[in-house]
Amino acid sequence: MQSSAPEHQPAESDFYRVNRGGGLYSEAVSQRLGAKLALFGYRNKLAPTTLTIFNLGISAVVSTLVIVTAGPVAAGTVPAVVIGLIALAGWQLAYAFDCADGQLARVTGQTSPDGARVDVLCDVAGQVALVAALSATAVAQEPETPAWLIALFAGGWMVNLITSVMATGPNAVTMLTSTRLPVRVLKLIRDYGAIIAVAGLVLTVAPIAMVWFIGLFTLVNGAFLLTSIAFSARNALRG
Repeated sequence: MQSSAPEHQPAESDFYRVNRGGGLYSEAVSQRLGAKLALFGYRNKLAPTTLTIFNLGISAVVSTLVIVTAGPVAAGTVPAVVIGLIALAGWQLAYAFDCADGQLARVTGQTSPDGARVDVLCDVAGQVALVAALSATAVAQEPETPAWLIALFAGGWMVNLITSVMATGPNAVTMLTSTRLPVRVLKLIRDYGAIIAVAGLVLTVAPIAMVWFIGLFTLVNGAFLLTSIAFSARNALRG
C-alpha cells in the first residue's frame, strides 16, 4: 500500500513572505511578530477573522485603560510608566494581530471580501479607540488643549487610515515609490507601527508632551493631505 505524501506545513517565513509591503518599522517589527502569531493561529486552527477580533479586543481594552487612568496619571496618583508600558506593549501586540490575520488568510487560501471588510471595520474601531485615548491623555495633562486641535487630530488620523487602505491593492498609487533607505526612513512618519510606538513611549516617559505629539501628527498629516490632493489632481488632469 502506497503512503500519501505528507501535507506541507507552512513555516514562519511563509507567512512573512506574503506581506503586501509596509513601512520600515512595520516590516522589521510588526509583520515579523505577525508571522509568529499567524503560525500560532495556523497550528491552533484559528480563522483569520479570529485574529482580527483579537486585534480589536486588545486595542479596545488597552485604549479604555488609558482613557480611564488619564486623570489619575495627570494627578500623579497612578504611575505613568505603568500605564505607558501597558499601552506600548498592548498596541504593538494588537497591530501584530492585524498583520497576522492577512498573512494567515493568504497562506491558507481563506481570503474573502467579507473577511477583508471585517478587518477594515475592526481597524477603524480600534483606531477610533486609540485616538480617544491619546486625546484624553492630552486634555488631562493640558486642560487648556483647544477643541479644534483634538478635532483636527482625529480627522488627520482618519486620513492616515484611509490613505493607508488606498495604498494597497492592484490600483494602489504612492507619491514616493523609491525603496531606498533614506526614503523609507522619511516615510516612518506615516508608518502606523512606528506612530503607535512613539505614542506609547510618550505615555511612558512624558505624558505631558502628548499635546505636542498630537500637534505634530496633525501638522504632518495636514501637509500630507494637501500634497496628496495636488499629486492626484495633477495625475487626473494629465489623463
